[in-house]
Amino acid sequence: MSDNPVDVRDGLATGARKLLARAAAAETCAYRSLVVATDDFFLPEEQRLDERTRSAMAVLLRGLVETVEAEIREHSTRLLASRGESVLAQALANDTAPVLARLSRSGLLRDPELMTELMARVRQELVGNALPMQGAVDPERPSLINRFVQHPDRVVSAGAMAVLIAESRRRGSPESGQLSQTELPAELHHRLVWWVAAAIRERVADAAEGAFDALDQALSDAATRSLSAYDEGDRLEATAMRFAAAIDAQRQELPQLLVESLGDRRIVLFNALLAHALGVSYSLTRDIVLDPVGDRLWLALRALELSRDTVAKIGYALCEADPRRDLESFADTLDAIASIGAGEARAALSPMKLNPDYRAAVLALGRAGGAE
Repeated sequence: MSDNPVDVRDGLATGARKLLARAAAAETCAYRSLVVATDDFFLPEEQRLDERTRSAMAVLLRGLVETVEAEIREHSTRLLASRGESVLAQALANDTAPVLARLSRSGLLRDPELMTELMARVRQELVGNALPMQGAVDPERPSLINRFVQHPDRVVSAGAMAVLIAESRRRGSPESGQLSQTELPAELHHRLVWWVAAAIRERVADAAEGAFDALDQALSDAATRSLSAYDEGDRLEATAMRFAAAIDAQRQELPQLLVESLGDRRIVLFNALLAHALGVSYSLTRDIVLDPVGDRLWLALRALELSRDTVAKIGYALCEADPRRDLESFADTLDAIASIGAGEARAALSPMKLNPDYRAAVLALGRAGGAE
């Protein structure tokens, strides 16, 4: 007879329950996978992300999360060490598994506003990089932005230099692969910081044991520090808008500036110049420029009284850079675009100048349906 009797049936029952639970979870997981695969199969081709965009989105999202995570981890570790929580500080420092996967599983990163911003940013970058490079008539002449750096007006020259600095910051560090900062609108940056802090907390919760208060305080302080140091005005888009305002291009100057900014592959500057001339926000203008249908863009260009030749140059450059655009279709409609009167175009675009929140509410109500 055994000195340590164990009821084998209890062990078998426990093992069976675990097996049944895993089987049920697997069945649920398989069903969810089927739903996702089915949705993907029936997605219209024009709405499907191409591999280039999908890959760029993944790289950008990873870079944003890892940039915030590295900052919060480093400062939290220093705070815990300085507060006598050396064991917890070591656990935080040794936990090298990134939190991106956890945030992805949580569904938080599916935030519509965040995804809208990231998608627009990725497409803007892809189109900008693919724009056909146009050599200057005079090869000795500096590029558009470099000429303005040398401008005698100090406000204009400082604005041009700020754009160059912001462009460099947007590219991040090629050595570490991390970004200098997220370059997100302030509200989205705030959300991301707190999500990352919460995910880090979850990862080191086991090591915290009875020191949860110390861990929470350190992570909260580190997140608050990150938020206080963030300046939305440093974003590339914001600096480009300030630069466009400093130039304040007149009607006869604008066409050449728009064409040349695309020729220099500076689509952010193109968007900013266009937004300032139209008197609307950068984000709205970016949406108009990136829309492959192009109707709103052609109306915007005609509202600014741009000539047929200028519209043709802009349209050709964007069609060459964006595979979603149809160059032949644009060529076929060019005469119709040029025939639109400036006043008629401005009237058609007048809703764009409504209060952004009011306009968003009108659009949201329209999408919701249910009207009598």
